[in-house]
This record gives sequence, structure tokens and C-alpha cells, in this order.
Amino acid sequence: MNDVTEINVPAPVQEDSLAEAFSAAGPLAVRFPGYRPREGQLRMARAVLAAMEAGRHLVVEAGTGTGKTLGYLVPLLRSGKRILVSTGTRNLQNQLFDRDLPSVIRALGLDVRVAMLKGRSNYLCPYRLELHLSQGELESPGAWRDLHRISRWWHRSEDGDVGLVDDVAEDSSVWPYVTSTADNCLGQECPRIDQCPVVRARRNAASAQVIVVNHHLLFADALLRDDGLGELLPDTDACVLDEAHQVPDVAAQFFGVRLGSTQLLSLARDSLSEAVQDAADDQALRDACQGLEHAVAAFRLALGTAIRREAWSTVQQDEELQRAVATLESCLTELGDLLEQAAERGAGLAACRERIPAMQEAMQRVLRGNVEDILWFETWQRSWSVHATPVQVSDSFPDLVRKRGGSWVFTSATLSVGGNFGHYVGELGLPAAETDTLQLASPYDYARQALLFSPRGLPDPSSDQFTDRLLDQVEPVLAASGGRAFLLFTSYRAMHLAADRLREQGEYELFVQGETGRALLLEEFRRAQRGVLLATASFWEGVDVRGDALRCVVIDRLPFSSPGDPVIQARIQRMKEKGRDAFREWQLPQAVLTLKQGAGRLVRDEQDRGVLVIADPRLLGRAYGQRFLDDLPPMRRTRDVDDVVRFLAEVPDA
Repeated sequence: MNDVTEINVPAPVQEDSLAEAFSAAGPLAVRFPGYRPREGQLRMARAVLAAMEAGRHLVVEAGTGTGKTLGYLVPLLRSGKRILVSTGTRNLQNQLFDRDLPSVIRALGLDVRVAMLKGRSNYLCPYRLELHLSQGELESPGAWRDLHRISRWWHRSEDGDVGLVDDVAEDSSVWPYVTSTADNCLGQECPRIDQCPVVRARRNAASAQVIVVNHHLLFADALLRDDGLGELLPDTDACVLDEAHQVPDVAAQFFGVRLGSTQLLSLARDSLSEAVQDAADDQALRDACQGLEHAVAAFRLALGTAIRREAWSTVQQDEELQRAVATLESCLTELGDLLEQAAERGAGLAACRERIPAMQEAMQRVLRGNVEDILWFETWQRSWSVHATPVQVSDSFPDLVRKRGGSWVFTSATLSVGGNFGHYVGELGLPAAETDTLQLASPYDYARQALLFSPRGLPDPSSDQFTDRLLDQVEPVLAASGGRAFLLFTSYRAMHLAADRLREQGEYELFVQGETGRALLLEEFRRAQRGVLLATASFWEGVDVRGDALRCVVIDRLPFSSPGDPVIQARIQRMKEKGRDAFREWQLPQAVLTLKQGAGRLVRDEQDRGVLVIADPRLLGRAYGQRFLDDLPPMRRTRDVDDVVRFLAEVPDA
């Protein structure tokens, strides 16, 4: 299965050298046990090198099993150029830095300095740790114990990466007290800057040939450059964005503005901590901190008691909310004035004062808006956030590419729709004249390894009976596979309904998203004998379970974005106003890409075999269903559950 489609790819450069590196007797084969040459991997490497040599950009869809990591690392490392590699998840970032890069560098016999940079919140802040240890005013004994555990860990830590703290829970309330943000960092004024892990990590990156980051840090750096505040990341000759299908959504977050209760409460509490240390006699300042906390709580009450995600226009005329907005703005201004007066008494107080103008500016943009923004809000039980999200990122993203310069490579298993990259390239506004594209099919034999099952007789997905009827159809499949299945849902409600029913039956060991951490959930699923994992959006991608542990992936509905979401709603409306077909041009391509990600969980290795169940009757009952089928791997299809049972019976146990 080496079907490869090339679109506008320049002629290969140094292909003999690359062919040797990827050959059956080459350095990669010597270094990696079980390595096999793959035509798609070599084609990708040639295209990456060609793009970099020509100063062009490249978009590569590399099907599962292509080996895209080696496909871009080998040509870039051998070029001697300075490279930035950005990933969508911390897991892949760690894998690249700890495993893939060192192995490839040794295999190629190179001397290359590599550095990894994470966002500021991933590193301990020695100043804030010391500050809160000295004050001893945390909200619970548990948080106090966690603080001391972190303090003991810090004394033996090499790099201050808090991800390596194994005896403090990820959701512990203590983390904001011992890490910093761009808002509360004291910068050069910090008395502990000589111990700062962030400063140390950035110095390492400044002298490295390869810097591994994540998409959020890449965009945070772009915003700093735009604001004239310096930079987080050094300049490079080439940028590779792995898991590039996530880039449009991450870009929308960073080119927009968010203001939330967490930011404001953090400001109030940090200001109070600094006041206790350096301005204990300033009662007015302490009262202003408390006043801001009360204003944040009043704003939440004014938004109602329900948990909501809606357009700002649905509430902005409410009189109680207007009063809450005015109070919040007034309290923020008052705190800013008092911090201005106290700033000379301590660097921490001055830093708190410097955070306020950005919050005031964000509040103005979010609450007043402009024609290019989608204004919306979200509430939880006690917290809230308000947002201004750009209608599209295609106006802003090309500026980021131009300012960083060099060649950019975008790669993922899901970037094209119907073999066309127009949707993805258009979303990012990449210049067509400077951008080449390459589509590489998976080398796996899907016709042998996988079966697509579309059940008969299911009601419309909007039916209240849909999830129950789905489980009726899936139960014989689960019995035939002995569990060992992912059940992927498009809503939490459907996931919990299915979990409740399967739990009552008691035939399988259930692993339900949210009941424990993602990594632990997957590890326990892999070890289970008859495991069934139930999950929603975050498990549709970036999850790799190989071998006998996974024999079946069930997808309940075609993953169209909710039209009730305020951002989706606004984008659809803007497209309609311009006479465009929002469904065909945007909603359908997005859903196709998401389905490809979910379906990609099934076959992760050339030895894997299993069944993909897509239960949504629209797949075969609507004309647009063919768009989804065309983009799925070329597997056999059936509507007969007996075919599924026979197929699974033929799959040997590991």
C-alpha cells in the first residue's frame, strides 16, 4: 500500500544521500531494531529538504505508519540548519526530546545540541515558592502538605520541570502558588533570577541547533514579538509543526483575547501576598484586593447559576450584569491606583501593577468588541471567562510565518479532504505561490487489517433513543472482540449514558474519561483483559494503543461541530452573509478531518487488526456521507454483524 500523491513538490535535492540514510542497510536500520525502508518516508524527507533549500513552505499529510518523525528529522538534522520543532502535546514534545532526537542524532553520527522549552507554567518559580512558604497562608492543610513536598523536590531537581513531581496531583490547588505566568513574573527584578528554571531553559535554547517546543509556546512568542516585549524563542532557519491539524484552533486562541475569574483572582491574591510582605501597613491596598475578589464573584452571579457557553449578545443588555461590569472595572482601576502608589516599596507590588493595563485592555476588547471578533462567555460552577475570538486566523497567521522567517513544514495524518489541501491552507492563509503540498498514504494493508461496520436500523442521531439503540448493535461486536474497545462519543451525555448501561451489565472492565487522569486511564486499559474505554473529543487523537489490547473502535456520530456553540454559530453566520456555503466549505471539511483522527486510533501497527464501527446512519443515508467514506482508509465494509464476528474470530490473540 504505497499509493503516494504528490502535488507541486519540487525536484528532489541530495536524494542519493537521503536514500542511503533510509535504506535497509543504512544508519537508521542499524540504530532502530525492526526498521524497514518506507517509500513514503523517503519521499517526505526529500520534499522537506527541497522545501528548505528553496525557502518554501510544505504541507505534508503522512498517513499512520509513514514514519513522519524520521521523515522530517533526518533531512533537517543533516542540513546543519537551526530548527524549531513544535508539537501539539507535551507527550510528543517529551518523546521527541527524550527518545527520537537522541536516537536519530546518534544514528547519523552527528554532534547536535538540542534543547526543550515548555510554557512558563511547566517550571517551578523559586521566588513564589519561597514567598508562600514564608507566609504559610494556604487554603487547606492538603495544599500546605503539597507545598512542602514540592519544596523538598526542588532541592534535588535538575531543571525545575514540575511535570517530574510525582507525589503531588496535577489538579492540586497549590500549583498556581509555585509557578509563574507572564503576568506575575518579576523578570529581571526577581531576587531569585539566578535560580530560575525558565531563564536556564531559555539560555540552553539560545545555544541549541534544535529547539523543541509546543504550539502554545510558539504562539505566545509571536504575541511577545508583536508587542515589542522581546522574544521567548530564538530565530531559526526552519520550523516544523507536528500535529499540525491543531494549529488553526490554537491560533484562534492566541489571536483572540480571554479574560477570566482565574486571572483576576490571581492578581488580587498575588497583590495581597506582596502587600503582606512589603506594605503590611497599607490597609486600603488590602481592602482593594478583597474588593476585586468580591467583584469577580458578583460578576459570576450576574451571569446566572447555570453552566453556560453562549454569545455575549445574549446577556450584555442585562442591567444586573451591566452593574457587575462597571463594578469590576472600577475595582480593577482602584487596585491599579493603589498599587501605583505602593510600587516603590517592592518589586512584587510593581509587577502586580504592570499586569493591570493588559487586563483593562482585554476587558475593553471582550466587553465592547469589534466587527472582526466573536464575543462569547463561559461559566462553570464558581468561575467564568469572557472571550473575543477572531472570525478567522488567515489574516494573522501569515504575519507570524513572515516574522519568524525560514521554511515552515506542517505535518499530520489528517490535513487534506478528498486529497485536497485547500481547506487547511485556506484556514491558515498560507500563500499558495510559496506553499507545496504532499499526500502520503498509510503503508498499512487496511483491506486485510481492518473492517468498517455500519449498523442497520439506527434512528437519527438526534433521537433520545440513539445511544441505547447503538449499544444494542454494538454489544455483539464487543462480545466478539472480548471488550478491548474504544467507544468514542461526540458528547459527554452520550458517553455517560453508555457507561451507565455497560456498568449495569458488568461484563467488561470500564475506563471512563474523567474518572482518572488520561495517562493512567490508558495504561490501565492496556493492561486489562476485557477493557472498554469510553471517551469524548480529547481521545479522538494522540492516543496510541497497539496490539491485542485494542480490537474495536466505535464512533457514535459524525463529528460535526455543535451549531449551538457561539463561535461556530458566528462563523456560520459570517460566511452566509458573504454568500458562502458554510456547511460545504467549512463544517463538512472540519468533520471529515476529525473523523479521520478518530478512525486512526484503530490500526497503529502493521500487525494490528480490528473493526471500525461508525454508527451514524447519515454516513450511508446522506449524499455528503460519501465525503467521509472517501477519506477513510481503504478497508472492507459491511452492514452485517455476522461478518464482524467472523472477522474478529480470525484475529489471532497475541
